[in-house]
Amino acid sequence: MSSSNVPFLEFYNGYKMPILGLGTYMSKEGEVLEAVKFAIENGYRHIDTAFVYENEKEVGEAIREKIKDGTVKREDIFVTTKLANVFHKENLVVPACKKSLENLGLNYVDLYLVHWPIAQKEGEELNPKDADGNVILSDVDYLETWKGMEECSRLGLARSIGVSNFNSEQITRLMENSTIKPVNNQVEVNINLNQKKLIEFCKTKNITITAYSPLGRPGNRHGIKNSLDNPKLLEISKKYHKTPEQIAFRFLLQEGVAPIPKSVTKSRIKENFDIFDFELTKEEMSVIESIGTEERVCGYLEAKNSKYYPFNIPF
Repeated sequence: MSSSNVPFLEFYNGYKMPILGLGTYMSKEGEVLEAVKFAIENGYRHIDTAFVYENEKEVGEAIREKIKDGTVKREDIFVTTKLANVFHKENLVVPACKKSLENLGLNYVDLYLVHWPIAQKEGEELNPKDADGNVILSDVDYLETWKGMEECSRLGLARSIGVSNFNSEQITRLMENSTIKPVNNQVEVNINLNQKKLIEFCKTKNITITAYSPLGRPGNRHGIKNSLDNPKLLEISKKYHKTPEQIAFRFLLQEGVAPIPKSVTKSRIKENFDIFDFELTKEEMSVIESIGTEERVCGYLEAKNSKYYPFNIPF
């Protein structure tokens, strides 16, 4: 499929986000530059990064190279980055966004997200922790943070603003106390954790969903069983001559969310994009939904003492 035909999710403000993106979390220095260039050459138009990934410079360099060589124009590429937890004070948000733009070498990002509802101790260190490995928290309310995000929007630094890892109660509270509403909530969604209730809730609020860890991070360090080898899923994958991973991505697309699989492997980057030439039946969608275990790969337990820890309620 050519990139121009990739479906998109439309935000309430009229901007559009391609429904499949390249994630860059844990993509190492040197690898991410080539991965992003290759992805763009092979049809990807949505690239996701974050300040804490410490790879914005390489991501930006790759995008700029592909603009310079005529592969794409800036308006063809959808770039997301995220505000780090240590910049939650209102007066730190705009400077943090400007720093990300400087790293990326871009005049604006298409989507700027509050990475977590949890604030960490302000300072130079990106992820301050105590001797026991727990994050050192700050008591900044995400409502204060959001005022800074709104300013990023007003200044044109970000075309759209949103959140990540927010639960339904936090979104409701944010909607009730904001001028500019979030367009997107980026959360973990995969076959294990299908987030049906949160997705439906966000739809009622006109908020789109981006799915990180869309494969449940195979080989994850938490010992969570990998649903990709489930016999029911394997049967469906045989029927369509697709890999279990491709079936998992297709399931998410048909749920109306935008998966952002991370990869630096060229064959995998291509394979992940090859999901637009088939459609799962309603029955198959139900079967895949039934596989879910509700186990979360990214529980961020080291921040569980925060009063804004998002995973204490079902969704």
